Amino acid sequence: MPSVRPISPTEHREHLATLPSASFLQTPGWGKVKSEWRSESLGWFDDAGDLVGVGLVLYRKLPRLKRYLAYLPEGPIIDWTGDDLAGWLDPMVAHLRKQGAFAVRIGPPVVTRRWSTAQIKEGIADPEVHLLSQVPPVDRSVKGARTVAQLHELGWRYQGVVGGFAAGQPQFVFQVPLRNADGTPRTEDEVLKGMNQLWRRNIKRAAKEGVEVTVGTREDLPAFHELYVHTAQRDHFTPRPLRYFETMHDALLEDSDEPDRFRLWLARHDGDLVASTISIRVGEHSWYSYGASSTEKREVRGSNAVQWAMIRDAIAAGAAVYDLRGITETLDADDSHVGLIQFKVGTGGEAVEYAGEWDLPINRPLYRAFQLYLARRG
Repeated sequence: MPSVRPISPTEHREHLATLPSASFLQTPGWGKVKSEWRSESLGWFDDAGDLVGVGLVLYRKLPRLKRYLAYLPEGPIIDWTGDDLAGWLDPMVAHLRKQGAFAVRIGPPVVTRRWSTAQIKEGIADPEVHLLSQVPPVDRSVKGARTVAQLHELGWRYQGVVGGFAAGQPQFVFQVPLRNADGTPRTEDEVLKGMNQLWRRNIKRAAKEGVEVTVGTREDLPAFHELYVHTAQRDHFTPRPLRYFETMHDALLEDSDEPDRFRLWLARHDGDLVASTISIRVGEHSWYSYGASSTEKREVRGSNAVQWAMIRDAIAAGAAVYDLRGITETLDADDSHVGLIQFKVGTGGEAVEYAGEWDLPINRPLYRAFQLYLARRG
């Protein structure tokens, strides 16, 4: 059984650099972004004393009590393939208990199912289908099923989806594979041909209209944020403050030798900012993280242009996947969320389900009180 102890951010960072990729939510820098939480880097060590796993823990304090929810978003980064998850998770829980955790929440970075673009389109068109889970997947992961079964056996509690989205990080995402089945890189032409006709037409339209996409700097974040607030007002969500994005920019770039760990993208038409996005890359995984678009000049298709620029950049960087992040599970044509899926489906990728988030109560009365608090707040 591996032992667990705190490690330095440098040890954490150096271990991640040996892996093909890991979630950016499990990098040491993410702890600086989530400043309202206390963060800690944990390391798993084998009998020889070698570091074999890492995790970023975010501690959220309960009001008036020195008790914490210990949260490892999209982590920890351990070997999830074996039959003895207890050997990895039990020493972690023992450590977190000593730190005052009343419960632990994890998000195993393990895929359970995948659906092709064609399957999703058929599901949306079928009036009898309302959820992605009603469509037989193109792939079921044995590794994923084994992980879920073991978590149940070990007493972890699955955190269900509320209103189409998980309570924390998304369980369903949409990804564009950038490598073929044999592992060879896909070319720009291959990825473009995989998109639907509307996406290809919109990318051509943006080029014809003269939309220019550039990589911005920290000084461009206020312009992004102004457009982002406009988007939030139009689409009825609560925007994050400018300081949040400035902190994300600084923390993620300071945390990595990769100059494209965080990138700000700006799409302009005749000098007007029509779309702006943020991408994040860790190793072979590239994410579309935040996006904003203008209500004016939508006909020039700035959003498609900036997405295509990010995809091309991910291909050039040797990424294995371009991740458009969360989607809801709904395939109901009358649901307002289905438009988001349809936009992402146009890229020709696939819907991917992860194992989701799981809680382990340590202090059951406090955990029940915490659940009641979340239910009232929701």
